Amino acid sequence: MDLVSNTYVEGRIGPAHPVAYPPLAGVDLADARSFTSGQPFDAYARLRRDAPVMWHPEPRGGPGFWAVTRHADVMTVDADPVTFSSQRGGILMGYGEPEGRHGQLHRASLDAMINLDGPPHMALRREHMPYFTPSYLRGLTDRVSAEVTRLLDDMAKKGRCDLVSNFSAHLPLYTLCEILGVPEADRPKFLGWMHFLELAQNIAGEQSDEATFDMANLPPEVQAFIDAFNANVSEMFEYGRVMLHKRRLDPQPDLMSAIARAQVDGELLSDEFLDGSWLLIVFAGNDTTRNTLSGAMKLLTEFPDQKARLIADPSQLPNAANEFIRMVSPVIYMRRTATRDVELGGQMIGEGEKVIMYYGAANRDEAVFADPDRLDVGRANADKHIAFGYGPHVCIGKRVAQIQLEEAYRQILARFPDIAWTGEIDIAPNNFVHAVRQLGVEFTPES
Repeated sequence: MDLVSNTYVEGRIGPAHPVAYPPLAGVDLADARSFTSGQPFDAYARLRRDAPVMWHPEPRGGPGFWAVTRHADVMTVDADPVTFSSQRGGILMGYGEPEGRHGQLHRASLDAMINLDGPPHMALRREHMPYFTPSYLRGLTDRVSAEVTRLLDDMAKKGRCDLVSNFSAHLPLYTLCEILGVPEADRPKFLGWMHFLELAQNIAGEQSDEATFDMANLPPEVQAFIDAFNANVSEMFEYGRVMLHKRRLDPQPDLMSAIARAQVDGELLSDEFLDGSWLLIVFAGNDTTRNTLSGAMKLLTEFPDQKARLIADPSQLPNAANEFIRMVSPVIYMRRTATRDVELGGQMIGEGEKVIMYYGAANRDEAVFADPDRLDVGRANADKHIAFGYGPHVCIGKRVAQIQLEEAYRQILARFPDIAWTGEIDIAPNNFVHAVRQLGVEFTPES
């Protein structure tokens, strides 16, 4: 069970087998710019109905992929890592042209638990589990609640503000730093690192399919951004390595020590896999909760009757948190690569072809969720959503996300019962994560 660095595999050009479902006109899931108005839920509904396993072309000469949109089919793929591998090609649709990749960032994005299959994946997963048990999370809940209060105290007198920069961007990073055991003085660094990682994603998404850069003659502002980005990424990885090696020598009761001292077959992780573990926990521990916190506010404004239900009966918040996550589905997709020819949903898929699961589509499957486009905080099966994945790769931090949503909206609705989304919203061009960059809110300020 050797833990060796992954090599990115683009995917086999397909389809190898006749298509069972015709391609749907007007559906483009590869263009990140088409997600700036939110996820294409109408297109997802068409796909579920008419082409639930549809062959989808890719720009820039990419090999193409199978788009999987039904709840049952997504669960089938997620539950079978032997047939549908994370390790063979990674979890992203693509990783960009080789000359445009950041070497360390690209390597770390592949050398992480989320990109491993079988025993190596489970060995690393077990090392993380003590920091996501009910007993640990009870203590974390009290700290999260106190941080929610502090953030809302800062918002209280404004009456109108951007929820992302005032609240949603801060709470997940606070919680992540608490779990990791990051010293107070170092925590502001994380906000800066996330800023640059998100900017890089946004810039990549805003480029047209034909866009190319003359790397020798970049405009000064672009070169300045690249220099700052490279410096911040290097600082992020250097900080992670230094702290993880410190934890090996002086372990503390925190997740950073668990990562640092994780072993596979009796061997500590190499620096490459330490980088991968660091990147995964920093990015995954922030993005999904941040965007669901913002998305929930938009939903409560669009469905005021459901907001009134929660204000009248806050005991419904645990179930409401699942319903928020179902409807927002902050992770748009995950990729797998077929290890053999296999039938899925009436379609034969060839060995080596890319298979992409669309969680937002699965979570609005009318075969599972009645009236799926309606927010229902009392929905009996809201916990059947698969926004955090399913099977061996289900997100181990999902309960942490739920705790933050519950505590945030318990206090927000109690203190600002008239809070509402203003209609101002900015969604990044990103077809991997539903990334809300700005969300305006207004409320009666506290005197």
